[in-house]
Amino acid sequence: MASKRKFKRELNYMVFDVIEECFSVQLYDEKKTEVTNQLIDEVIEFRNKMAAKVHASKSKKDFTALNIEVEDAAVDFIHKINGLH
Repeated sequence: MASKRKFKRELNYMVFDVIEECFSVQLYDEKKTEVTNQLIDEVIEFRNKMAAKVHASKSKKDFTALNIEVEDAAVDFIHKINGLH
């Protein structure tokens, strides 16, 4: 990872993609609004937790672990969204 700034930008892209997909699900099936709102809250909480970890990181080795954590969470969020369809 090149910098904290780039890492946070990529994290935000992932979070915004998940939120955007949740809104799309809500448009097509209003019955899933409560579930998608919970997923949105979960992804925002994850983003805040990761941002705090980024601020606390001291070396590039920390970024490697954080990057793996974000990738794993992204896959998990994708599976949750796919389960809504």
